[in-house]
Amino acid sequence: MMGAEEFGFGTIAMIAEGCVMARVCHLNTCPVGVTSQKEELRKKFPGTPEHVVNFFEFVAEEIRELMAHLGYSKFEDLIGRADLLKDSNTQMERVAKTKGMDLSPFFSGVPNTAEDRSFLRATMSGGQQIMKEEIVHVNGFSSDLDRELCKNADVQKVIADNEGEAVLSFDIKNTDRSTCAMLAGDIARAHGNNGFEGQINVEFKGSAGQSFGAFLLPGLSVRLSGEANDYVGKGMHGGELTVVPSSDAGFVSADSSIVGNACLYGATGGDFHANGRTGERFGVRNSGAFAVAEGAGDHCCEYMTGGVVVMLGSVGRNVGAGMTGGLGYFYDIDGTFESKVNGEIVKYQRLATTEGETQLKHMIERHYQLTGSERAESILDNWDDEKDKFWQVYPPSEAGTALVTDTDLISETLRVSASAPDGAMCFLPIGGQLTPEQGQRCAD
Repeated sequence: MMGAEEFGFGTIAMIAEGCVMARVCHLNTCPVGVTSQKEELRKKFPGTPEHVVNFFEFVAEEIRELMAHLGYSKFEDLIGRADLLKDSNTQMERVAKTKGMDLSPFFSGVPNTAEDRSFLRATMSGGQQIMKEEIVHVNGFSSDLDRELCKNADVQKVIADNEGEAVLSFDIKNTDRSTCAMLAGDIARAHGNNGFEGQINVEFKGSAGQSFGAFLLPGLSVRLSGEANDYVGKGMHGGELTVVPSSDAGFVSADSSIVGNACLYGATGGDFHANGRTGERFGVRNSGAFAVAEGAGDHCCEYMTGGVVVMLGSVGRNVGAGMTGGLGYFYDIDGTFESKVNGEIVKYQRLATTEGETQLKHMIERHYQLTGSERAESILDNWDDEKDKFWQVYPPSEAGTALVTDTDLISETLRVSASAPDGAMCFLPIGGQLTPEQGQRCAD
């Protein structure tokens, strides 16, 4: 009634599925297991998707009852109807500090919109008036490119047969959003998160819109020659996502941004390689992806809970804020990295173990093979000198692992990729005598 045309819900949805707002999300001690990597706490998590669905159904039902009481059935008829609001003397007298308050100046000058509802409509060039929602969100829920990709006969055959390989190539533009998310959805509906046995390789050329490669699954290999907007690899669960400059790019990759902000937001697996710099909040809430890039903005690895991030260039401030799991390796060219770390939770050190050095080197080698990175090549060619310029960032949950501290753990298989051919899905070295906590993390 006061004019709102859109409504946002945030924290309340978390509360509906069990959050108690203890405000310790960054400490790995959430009492109801929402933001914790501790198994004894995670077992206490009570939430289900149905809790959130039920909450919003109840919200909708109560809104319908309130609107029916007023004699209206559509939001459109209520938006901006300040004339329907009245002072409540009962409520004014109930609280001492509101007694005698005069609300009339608050509503003075508010136009009476009971008859004139034109503000809800947009005027087209020809003078025609239509509802605003008819001209916004013109892309619908997915772009035509995603639909074209999913309709490809080779792709459909590989998904249906759950075997074989499809190779495709497309041009892409920045209005093509969430490209490959629909394809991942088709695979998930047919085979679940990890049951796809085929292989789909897709190459794009151009400038990708937001959320390029979101929700990728194992069996998907996506390569972009060009650049991408924010949220690349959002929710990525598996597969391989590579971004490199176009062949005619006239800039130095290691010094130029090639993807936007908040890449790998909430990723749970997969491999990401960017031959260029990323924006701010790279790897925020990354929970399993292995990533290599040439640098990042502020807040790198923020709230990260798993996986490994390697940065081959400078980063901004606040590295590792709220980070409770996973590892980060940072190439410190100018000696300024220590001042960039948020030390509230994480610690940092030079490479201290053979396992850590091996993991880092193999990830850089893989990055060079996939992207042709000149920065990676230079580091590898002078490894004995360059390795001493790396810092390893780790939270307390990883302090006892063989990648961080010399232990008696026998490293038979060292994971350097989220999509390891042997199917190893734990970033800890496998073999030897794991502690119960390490074993649980591998199981997770």
